[in-house]
Formats: sequence, C-alpha cells, structure tokens
Amino acid sequence: MANFSKSNVPQFSVDVYQNEFLPEGGREVNAIVTVTSTGGGTVGGTAVRAYASGSAPDAAVAIMVDCSGSMDYPPTKMRNARDATAAAIDTLRDGVHFAVIGGTHVAKEVYPGGGQLAVADASTRDQAKQALRKLSAGGGTAIGTWLKLADRLLASADVSIRHGILLTDGRNEHESPEDLKAALDACAGRYTCDARGVGTDWEVKEVTGIASALLGTADIVADPSGLAADFTQMMEAAMGKEVADVALRLWTPMGAEIKFVKQVAPTVEELTSRRTEAGPRAGDYPTGSWGDESRDYHVCVQVPNADLGQEMLAARVSLVVPQSDGSVQTLSQGLVRAVWTDDMAASTSINPQVAHYTGQAELAQVIQQGLDARKAGDIDGATAKLGRAVQLAAASGNEDTAKLLAKVVDVEDAATGTVRLKAKVEEADEMTLETRSTKTVRVKK
Repeated sequence: MANFSKSNVPQFSVDVYQNEFLPEGGREVNAIVTVTSTGGGTVGGTAVRAYASGSAPDAAVAIMVDCSGSMDYPPTKMRNARDATAAAIDTLRDGVHFAVIGGTHVAKEVYPGGGQLAVADASTRDQAKQALRKLSAGGGTAIGTWLKLADRLLASADVSIRHGILLTDGRNEHESPEDLKAALDACAGRYTCDARGVGTDWEVKEVTGIASALLGTADIVADPSGLAADFTQMMEAAMGKEVADVALRLWTPMGAEIKFVKQVAPTVEELTSRRTEAGPRAGDYPTGSWGDESRDYHVCVQVPNADLGQEMLAARVSLVVPQSDGSVQTLSQGLVRAVWTDDMAASTSINPQVAHYTGQAELAQVIQQGLDARKAGDIDGATAKLGRAVQLAAASGNEDTAKLLAKVVDVEDAATGTVRLKAKVEEADEMTLETRSTKTVRVKK
C-alpha cells in the first residue's frame, strides 16, 4: 500500500470487504471499502494535537452567523449564537486564518473586515469576540450570499484546508432555491462546510442540502443553549483536519462500469453523480478533508459476463490527493474482485458488511419517505415506512435512530416493525429524526 510518509500527516489505509463469488450469469459485484486515516489530528475529540512552534496548521475557517430578524425571537437566541461563535473562536489554533460573517439578506464582514482574514492569536481572538458584541438581529435570509462571501474570504489565504461553519434559524426566504443551488455549485470543492439549524423554524432539507453539497455535517440544535458546546465540537473537528481534497478514484477494466458509489458511514451520502473523469476508465469521487477518522463506502460494479471458473479485477480503488504540480499522489489502494463459481453456497452468501450497510441506506431512505408521507397526510404510507425504519434500526443495533423514531411512533413490536403514529409529535423531535436520518452505525466486528 502506498502511504503518505510526510511528518505531521495521517497514514491512510484501504480495506475491501466483499463476497467475490458470482453465480453463472452473475454481473453485479458489491463491496464495502473502509478508508482509515491515523496519526493526524483528533476528529470529534478534545485532544487536538499541539503543533511545534513554526509549524502552524495550514487552515482557514469562516464562521457564518444568521443575524436575520427572527434571531431576536426569543432574544436569548442571538445571545447564544454570539456566545457559541466566541467559544468557536477560542477553539481556533494559533496560526489558523479566520473570519466571522453576519448573514441576513446580504452578507456582511463582522471581523476582521476589508476582504481579509485574521490570523488567530490571543489578540485577534479577543478583537473578534469584541466585534461579536455588535451583532444584532434584523433583515432577511439569503444563505447563498453568505456562502459566496465565505468562499471569497477563504480563497484569499494560501492554505490547503478551507472550512466553513454556518448557523441559521430560518428558511432561506430572500433568494430563490436556484440562487442557493448556484452558490453551492460555485463553492463545491472549494471548501467544506458544517451547517446547523437552531430552534425549529428552519427547513431541514435546506440545511442538510448545504452540508451535503459542501461535504460537511448537518445537525439540529433545538435548544439555543446547546450552541456553544456544539460550535466548540465542530471547531475541534475542523482543527483536526489535515489533508484536504482527498478523492476515491475508481478504475474499472474494459466492459465493467460503476453502478453507484455512496458513503455509508458515519452517514449515508450519495456520491455517484459527483464523479469527475480521471483518465481512461477512471473516475474520482470527492470525500473532502480528513483528520484521524474512518469512513465506509459502498461500491457497486457491473462486470461483463464470464464463464465459470474465470476471475477478474472488477475495480481498483485508490485514495488520491492533488499535488501542486497538477499530478496526484496515491495514498493507498484496494482491489475489488469477481470470481464465477457453480458453488451455490459461495455465490449466494452476502458479505455481512454489505448486508449491514444496505440496511442502513434503506433505513435513511424509509425515514425520509415516512416523514414526507406524514407531512402529506398519508397515514397508512407513513406508518408502513416508519414501521420498516423501526424494524431496520432494531435489527442493525442503531440505538440512536431507534430512540428518535420512538418519539414519532409508538412501537408495538420492533422486530416486525409494528407501530402506530403518535397523535402529537413535538416539532423538534420530528426535525431531529429527519436531520439525523442519514447517521449510521458501524458493523460490529
């Protein structure tokens, strides 16, 4: 396996889990590809590695805070947002470039201003927190303008990791969905962005769509008092990222084609349509920035027909990162194979990893379909889909999702998926289930 050997940079490994045996006439090969990076920063934990003096981290962060009129209802919401942004600023490592943007129907530079980024140290962190005190609520919401200003500011720094954090409490009412999509298309691949909805007056599909397009995380903070802890955790995760623009490169032989590629852990994320061609019979699928972490991808390949006893390489999976000279460096590789056999037991057994994540992807889908049916007043459809979701969550040991489902349906029998819709559901509970529906659990080893 080829690996990064630079100091201060994670080591990447690729493991492929599959049943390579196909029956006569079988053409579909499924594999779970586990990508792990170790030895870099810590993601999602508090122990972000200290850097030796003179080796400042190569990162820039833009924090976008909703300052629309609705942030004043209740007034504690704006105060919590200011406190959360201050907590995130305190979490910035020395040497990281940063800016704070106030978002309404226009985007304004709150700190440092003048189209610049500040460089984090004790004095700039203090100045930024002073500037936050002037934030007040008023105006509309046009999130695309916030994202484009963040892009301009982040692009001004010569760094490899560019990251945004976006907080909104309302619907994107002051620009068209087309304008927001155009902004996301323009920013995709230029920086990653975590998005958070505070309270319950925002649109789940808008916030999750922003995070999905920009390869970040999405979540709900139903109670504004939880913002500071959430912002601190998000910034710690951002500070742990050490390699940007990592792509999953899939090469297939003549006659084989990729049917789909999706990330399946820690969340379900469809990547098939994001392919960019990378030479003959190869394509790159973006995975964003990495620190110390592990993610799983489901790759499905359609291979040409072959005779019993034949075997072939169905796909070569490489992890690649662009270099300044336009070439790419291969960080690690794995192989997906196909072998045709008349052994029925071998060709019909489903690899446990593939089976598990097929279930997790279906779980995310049926939750979404069930909640959409519930909103449309289709009680029978909602009950059937959410019942199936309860069954899948129980079977796969996804306890977090099972708990969220239990706030929306009364579970009579989890094993069979027998449920009744609750007559009254708290809006925050329904939005939390929808926002977190794509979170998966790993296969128990």
